[in-house]
Amino acid sequence: MKKLTREDLLGLEQYAAQRAAFRERMMAHKRLRRVALGDHASLHFEDRLTIQYQVQEMLRIERIFAPDEVQAELDSYNPLIPDGTNLKATLMLEYADPRQRREALAALVGIEHRIWLRVAGHPPVQAIADEDLPRSDQRKTSAVHFLRFELEPAMAVSLRRGALLAMGCDHPAYRLRTGALPAAIGAALAGDLETSIQATPACKLPEPY
Repeated sequence: MKKLTREDLLGLEQYAAQRAAFRERMMAHKRLRRVALGDHASLHFEDRLTIQYQVQEMLRIERIFAPDEVQAELDSYNPLIPDGTNLKATLMLEYADPRQRREALAALVGIEHRIWLRVAGHPPVQAIADEDLPRSDQRKTSAVHFLRFELEPAMAVSLRRGALLAMGCDHPAYRLRTGALPAAIGAALAGDLETSIQATPACKLPEPY
């Protein structure tokens, strides 16, 4: 999947004028890219459009317009765009009560390495977590982690043909599995994979948004 460049971004004034429509489009897009893992964890699968939205929001909030500063934001966020052989996701751990949150983050050290997904008919794929820097220590984990799921070619072919996905976590303090996810989620995520596998028959994918 092509990385973003400065030419792909809207200027601050242009983005301000289009932000409401862009946000509405993004919310619809993200509904097929979010997977709840129980009550307190969720995976938000990133792609080029979700990352563009995040970059545009950062530029708006920080009032960034200098070319070198814009490029620095792109350099930070572009690694979250899938590379064609993988799916990339932000793992979020959410607890409304501050005390419960502190206790949970202490109990869930290492959870980012215990998240998995499975394409029907294939072995599970364990997440590769936080490749830029560690976000857990011996005392607690972070509420946000960045994950990569590297798929074998046969898995990618199966997913594009409509095989169902399941996901889960095998951390001792947070064990669960989703069961088969809606086919629409699998179809949306299959769109993150390179077109090099399109030589084989594949299901028709919906428009991204």
